[in-house]
Amino acid sequence: MLSLYPYFFKRQQRREYLDDRYRPRKFSLSIWLKRLIFTVLIIVIGFFLILFSNYVYADNAFDDFVQVSINNIREGSLLIKSSSTNYQQLPLLQTDVQIDISGMIARSHLKQQFKNTSDNWIEAIYVFPLPETAAVDHMRMQIGKRIIDAEIKEKLQAKKIYAQAKRAGKKAALVKQERPNIFTNSVANIGPGETIVIEIEYQQTLHYDQGKFSLRFPMAITPRYIPGQPIPATSKNINITGNGWANNTFQLNDASRITPPLHNASNKINPVSLNINLDAGFPLQNINSPYHRIITHERNNITNIQLADGVTPSDRDFELVWSPQINHTPKAAVFNETINTEHYQMIMLAPPTNNAHNTQPLAREVTFIIDTSGSMHGTSMQQAKQALLIAIDRLRLHDKFNIIQFNSMTEAVFKQAQFASFNNVLTAKQFVNQLQSGGGTEMLPALSQALKYSADENFVHQIIFLTDGSVGNESVLFDLIHKQLGQRRLFTVGIGSAPNSYFMRKAAQFGRGSFTYIGNLNEVNKKMSALFSKLESPLMTNIKIEIDDSIKAEILPRRIADLYSGEPIILAIKSDKKTAAIKLSGTRALAPWSVILNLETKQSNKGIATFWARKKIAALSDSLHDGADKEQVRTDIIKLALNHHLVSKHTRLVAVDKTPSRAPQSALHKKTLPVNLPHGQSAISYGRLAQTATMAEFNFIMGFSLLMLGLALVILLRKKI
Repeated sequence: MLSLYPYFFKRQQRREYLDDRYRPRKFSLSIWLKRLIFTVLIIVIGFFLILFSNYVYADNAFDDFVQVSINNIREGSLLIKSSSTNYQQLPLLQTDVQIDISGMIARSHLKQQFKNTSDNWIEAIYVFPLPETAAVDHMRMQIGKRIIDAEIKEKLQAKKIYAQAKRAGKKAALVKQERPNIFTNSVANIGPGETIVIEIEYQQTLHYDQGKFSLRFPMAITPRYIPGQPIPATSKNINITGNGWANNTFQLNDASRITPPLHNASNKINPVSLNINLDAGFPLQNINSPYHRIITHERNNITNIQLADGVTPSDRDFELVWSPQINHTPKAAVFNETINTEHYQMIMLAPPTNNAHNTQPLAREVTFIIDTSGSMHGTSMQQAKQALLIAIDRLRLHDKFNIIQFNSMTEAVFKQAQFASFNNVLTAKQFVNQLQSGGGTEMLPALSQALKYSADENFVHQIIFLTDGSVGNESVLFDLIHKQLGQRRLFTVGIGSAPNSYFMRKAAQFGRGSFTYIGNLNEVNKKMSALFSKLESPLMTNIKIEIDDSIKAEILPRRIADLYSGEPIILAIKSDKKTAAIKLSGTRALAPWSVILNLETKQSNKGIATFWARKKIAALSDSLHDGADKEQVRTDIIKLALNHHLVSKHTRLVAVDKTPSRAPQSALHKKTLPVNLPHGQSAISYGRLAQTATMAEFNFIMGFSLLMLGLALVILLRKKI
């Protein structure tokens, strides 16, 4: 009997609990309204987080490649969408590159093949990188044995010619400059089974620093971060023409044209072959390629360079570096070209080296900016952190410093720059070691914060920017640098296998600094040490160029950056008479310095006029940041580009076959060809999100969670009320 007592006791407790649970209670309107408002608020917040997360699935970010690779595609391929669910595989795109180097000029010839094995007529759109200083001036289209040379036309006229030819069923090709280092090549009316060969020629200048010459050939495009809200597809204000993985936004209305679909399979696509003929003009001490294996052969004082493996996937930039024998290191070089009555000159001058023991190191205030966005995921983040740690170790006790890291948010170690004491350096290193990549590339707030710090006149102010530069809103950033730089100097360090060299070099130009490229972990220590050795003691400042008053000449660049040890001055001059001499002056080791350079030479060189024209077009574009009239700048660029047969922002190369090949009633399918994900980068940053690496995924998860919480509260309220 006693054993049953606990059972009845618990039964009585349950009865009392249920009676209390369902006992009628006094209705409170205020409490009910508060609960209802709170619940609705949670649901609304969750709904809007989902709505504005800009969540785009992999078949947009990686285009059709991801879907097809899931369906047993085992090799890198070009694909064309034939219906909403079916895809057809095209042969690999082959690119052959021939580069001839003479003096300071490199002439490159690209041959690209498009083959269509589908049963449809297609239009291929291929986005490809070129050096940011490239002057694209020739294109030809080959169909079988027929060759059609392109003509340079004003942008709208070229677009009209291409569109008319496409509608008429004629084969046509159009080269467009999206950015100074991103071009698109559109080829219309490739018939079933046909192969079209497009050849593009361009010219670029070599880079010379620390006694070494180098040439970079970009072969990959780091996906750009696309800021701003997407433009609705129904918008009538902006023409949406691209097929990239990103939607056009109100900040970047060409985002869909600079974001080619990404190929992330283990087998790379778009193989490239390289053949380089190097006529250096002096005996070579060393020649190498930091990121590719090469083989060299020398014949008749010309060095031939080829890839050791024959071809390479286009997933990282190619760089060639060579140095002259010590007794042949050039101190100055002059190149001339005369066209009609106009004289063009290219001048490279290496000022005398600095005597470090005679120069007192300057006290510096250094602001380091490090990119920790999603595009830096992988080896890029390792390189950036290692480089920053080396930079911190180089600081002296009388130097001041601060570190700003950015992704979707901006964070600084200190509120203001602090002296490089033991404790401050230790705090900074701990901060750097815990950095991780993730989020969007919101570069503007970080750069703005660095440029707002108060400038102490007793210090040399330097900003060192470590990033892959994967942004699409370069123009906004250039405006900020141009307007707020003051007496500071901005130095960019390009991180990764394919940094946005256009942004990196141009930002350094506006910042009156220099650009350093690090593409390999093994290079970090060497290149950062060389950079900071220069920054600790500027060689020459306040540089000016003077020329004979009787000569009407235009010298570019108009404003010359500070000069550091091992760096040359490179000038482009156009004049009505041959310039016999120029005077270079400046401040060296806190004292006036000047030299007169004799320019007389009988040697004539090709490409100097093109070099000057490319510099002039860049200068005209830069003048927009000074408030120049946009329409006048546009008119001047068009005139200059047409005279020198150059592709620019306002001109295009267009080639059209006279004979129609596709019947107008036949359907034409448009296809944007994919590009490889740059070497060392992770698909985590790009696989699911349209804006390289934004907060979209986080917003989606939070929004969905809040929505579910709100629904749960609704159910609970219904039970209680």
